[in-house]
Amino acid sequence: MAQDLSALTAQLLDAAKRAGAQAADVVAVDGTSVSIDVRAGALEHAERSEGVDIGLRVLIGKRQACVSASDTREETLTTMAERAVAMARMAPEDPFIGLADASQLAQDRDTCVLELFDPTEEPSPAELQDDAARAEAAALGIDGVTKVQSASAAYGRRRIQIAASNGFSGSYMRSDRMTSCVAIAGDGSTMERDYCGESRVFQTDLPTPEDIGMLAGRRTVERVGARKPKTGSYPVLYDERISSSLIGHLLGAVNGASIARGSSWLRDALGEFVLPASLSITEHPHRKRVTASRLFDGEGLPTKERTIVENGRLMGWTLDLASARKLGMDSTANAARGVSSPPSPSLSNVALTQGEKSREDLISEMGTGLLVTSMIGSTINPTTGDYSRGAAGFWVENGEIAYAVNECTIAGNLREMLGSLIPANDARTHLSTVVPSLLVEGMTLAGD
Repeated sequence: MAQDLSALTAQLLDAAKRAGAQAADVVAVDGTSVSIDVRAGALEHAERSEGVDIGLRVLIGKRQACVSASDTREETLTTMAERAVAMARMAPEDPFIGLADASQLAQDRDTCVLELFDPTEEPSPAELQDDAARAEAAALGIDGVTKVQSASAAYGRRRIQIAASNGFSGSYMRSDRMTSCVAIAGDGSTMERDYCGESRVFQTDLPTPEDIGMLAGRRTVERVGARKPKTGSYPVLYDERISSSLIGHLLGAVNGASIARGSSWLRDALGEFVLPASLSITEHPHRKRVTASRLFDGEGLPTKERTIVENGRLMGWTLDLASARKLGMDSTANAARGVSSPPSPSLSNVALTQGEKSREDLISEMGTGLLVTSMIGSTINPTTGDYSRGAAGFWVENGEIAYAVNECTIAGNLREMLGSLIPANDARTHLSTVVPSLLVEGMTLAGD
């Protein structure tokens, strides 16, 4: 029988009050996950986990402490509360911590409207194994694929309850369904690999295992014969599969925690151009059937659509209550909360303005350069924005893909790179981060 998370969080809040907490908030997560791995047509690994995790934050004056547990017995809750209060009394003061005022709390808490949970029956292990086996067989059916490193299918569901002593109580139910495949072509020093993985909230929205396996196989075969590209300064086109990482560096730099510490390369850029004037970045927390959607944040504040970058100009930071207070601003309702840590700023769904041209158009127009489809490693200076990453993909000559490349490094400065972005029109709109392929002019490539 599923545990009543609302009653559990209320019980833990009561225990915190009895232990001497002046204020407190609680997160409880009841989760189930099932994953199946297949290799050579046979079951290789199966795993199932179930459990309830609880996290308590207590506040005494301007001091706080967090504790967590996976045991929900009454004596455990009492011990948690007592230890949290004892820790808080020893913690250093932070003048910016504190719960939201009751007047700030979200009133609309009916998360069913976001369709974050698939009510259909949980797939059986046999069904998941069949999906993984079908994806593997489809990849092996692509001419040139020598083996499949892994084929997997998984399912997860979670119930999340947030409650606080300021009177807030809200919950979510979330589910996800995933199929992935990693294929290999060649062997030894000439071996190449690539993958395809898809995840959806609703199982009926997920592509077929055959589609996933075939795409993994095709991507892998395209990489056969990869070699190092030329060293020099060239345009770089970030494929849609990895372009969100580039925008992610910008979004990380406007995180209120980094701004409050003064450790961001965009710390003095509010109101300045950080993207071309034709581009904007917006946050859409209420999109249906998207895993990052939410009606309220981890501190109970109502979420709403907002513009982070408007027509190229940086419009604001991503803030929770503590970082907002430190900066003398209002929270943007972007607090996220785990069971073992206090709230911190985090985004929900974001989208970058799409362009009018296809990826193929940008390849044709870039002349000679690099199309990046995968990246490894990362050296990003958070203060200066200096950027260097290992990359692989395809070399473009005279506007056409010439050959696959690997073992190269691309480098530049994020402020300069983002200022020259040219977007394609190929973003996948079902993702929580909707970013198309992105062309960056004049990056430094280190290859042969």
